[in-house]
Amino acid sequence: MITKWKIDPSHSEIQFKVKHLMIASITGSFTSFDLSFETEDHDFTKATKIDFSADVDSISTGNTQRDGHLKSGDFFSASEFSQITFKGTGSEESENGYLLNGDLTIRGVTKPITLDVEQSGTVVDPYNQTKAGFSVTGKISRKEFGLSWSGTTESGSIIVGDEVSIACEVQLIKVE
Repeated sequence: MITKWKIDPSHSEIQFKVKHLMIASITGSFTSFDLSFETEDHDFTKATKIDFSADVDSISTGNTQRDGHLKSGDFFSASEFSQITFKGTGSEESENGYLLNGDLTIRGVTKPITLDVEQSGTVVDPYNQTKAGFSVTGKISRKEFGLSWSGTTESGSIIVGDEVSIACEVQLIKVE
């Protein structure tokens, strides 16, 4: 039996970290996103459909000028590529939960990635909604997705690192 789930956006966070000047990480997030998920019964290791999207224009790093730069053609080119998408292609058990395989599309470039997923549990909330919680982590190379802007300081230090860490806290609501 197929069970359908949707994301609870008010109880979920989609975040990333990237090195700045190679000495500190800057955290960013997307505040507008969607996720639909289908499983066999309640077995999340047997997902039959996983579709995620994030609105690039909703990027937030706590700095308006930096957010504008990230939305520009130097990085995400939000006016041309308004969505980041992830389509799950399968999963397998791992030590701490499972590995989620899928195709990530950023700036029109699609690449396969693997994310680590740890399920926190499934509960029925005070409103009689069944909810499931997950921590999702992974790493990608931003340059592989066409986010290739690269600057250096006068002394030759790299301004923005290539490796981007993904860290998401996701709460799903059972819809049927």
